[in-house]
Amino acid sequence: MRKSLTPLGETEMEVLNHVWELGEASVSEVREKILENRKVAYTTVMTVLKNLADKNYLKYRKKGLSYIYSAAIQPEDVRYNLVDRLVDKVFHGSPKDLVQALVQHEKLSDSEREEIKRMIDKLES
Repeated sequence: MRKSLTPLGETEMEVLNHVWELGEASVSEVREKILENRKVAYTTVMTVLKNLADKNYLKYRKKGLSYIYSAAIQPEDVRYNLVDRLVDKVFHGSPKDLVQALVQHEKLSDSEREEIKRMIDKLES
């Protein structure tokens, strides 16, 4: 049985999202994406990518002198795991309380509200 995933920090999640978006990426490519929004050192990105590989979120291969990283786990699986932990720790295991908090405190557009209703209706049928 595989052990549960280690919780992710904010920077780890940011880097992971960029790797998912790019499909596969070198340290430089991920750094370029982050530089669009904020400054970050090459060594910081390199360390985060290595940590994500050590935690089994990413896999890598060597290409020349560089490492090319790609997802070892799909986004849906990571999101589910993180939401599951959130429900357990913050909402005492109650998905209803999570949904209630989101619906009551988020500014949902009419189309988002309708989409949520369709999802619920689909589950019920």
